[in-house]
Amino acid sequence: MTELSGLTAGTKCSGCGIVLQTESPDHPGYIPAQALERTPLLCQRCFRIRNYNESSTVTVDQSEFLRLLGQVGEQDALVIHIVDLFDFHGSVISGLQRFVGNNPVVLAVNKTDLLPKVTNWNKIRNWVQKEAKELGLKVEDIVLCSAKQNTGFDRLLDIVGSMRGNRDVYVVGATNVGKSTLINRLISDYSDLEEELTTSRYPGTTLDTVNIPLDDGHYIIDTPGIVYESRYTELVTKQDLAAIMPDKPLKPLVYQLNEGQSLFFGAMARFDFVQGGHQSFTFYLNNRLKIHRTKLERADELFANHAGVMLAPPVKADLDKLPAWTRHELRIPKGKPTDIFISGLGWIKANSTEGALVAVHLPKGVKVMMRPSLI
Repeated sequence: MTELSGLTAGTKCSGCGIVLQTESPDHPGYIPAQALERTPLLCQRCFRIRNYNESSTVTVDQSEFLRLLGQVGEQDALVIHIVDLFDFHGSVISGLQRFVGNNPVVLAVNKTDLLPKVTNWNKIRNWVQKEAKELGLKVEDIVLCSAKQNTGFDRLLDIVGSMRGNRDVYVVGATNVGKSTLINRLISDYSDLEEELTTSRYPGTTLDTVNIPLDDGHYIIDTPGIVYESRYTELVTKQDLAAIMPDKPLKPLVYQLNEGQSLFFGAMARFDFVQGGHQSFTFYLNNRLKIHRTKLERADELFANHAGVMLAPPVKADLDKLPAWTRHELRIPKGKPTDIFISGLGWIKANSTEGALVAVHLPKGVKVMMRPSLI
């Protein structure tokens, strides 16, 4: 066997059974080099669960996650799918239903603290229900919650208690949706951790999940966060992540625009009002992101000369690492309150019912779509 930074190749975590590695903290099986002297050997995630009653999120790519998810349908389980309300269509797991089979799904919608305090929550819940149905998701219940403010989690735990029965609980979600916070609440409420963390009893799942023992012999099964490269949050540096991911309630910005005007959101994106009558648009973005208005005819030149400097973030060096921009032309329908959703960045609400032709410029691959207005 070869040695990897003092670790024998193929050595497994005594908690979850994953093959240990010392290279990538965000990937399954990571153990810090200084922890190799400990007995027993535990991956960082198992160590945190066992010693601090806390889980930390690790990630896998989409194909690995779907392979893992396919095994959930073979079990009798309760599935908690946690999504980010700010990035709903970017963080929801498309096609989840065909993977989990007939197992009940509870949809936990996190980050409600980002919406304005005057929000009508019944309307938000109805909106989530409708959009989930459009995506083919069959959910037993929807819980609006905020990991940051610790609201909604008591209700979610009550639902888990009433629906779990004789089943294990799988928690699934994309990166940066608050999954580890939920797992940690489940651990503190349902697991005394007197038992050892055990290797999964389901074939093929030991490489990616951690089974947290419950006091009735069942498990909370912590799955890795799925990485969707169509989310802007997966493309940027950690520094720029803070610029696009809000951590405070959004302060919507309203712009009155004429045909032929453009708005830059730093150098992250550009919005063109191509055609339509004078009307207003409301921008739901992280308020750290500065908006710059210009004429459409000058927009290309402005970006070429000032991207990464006056138009920032990202700075020039980081901007050059992003994919080249793609132009998405969208026709906003008449008579329907419509959002233009940009995954990981926020959304733009068209306030007029007159309709309009707009364009959005983004790094290639970032998801952009029209949807019924959230607010």
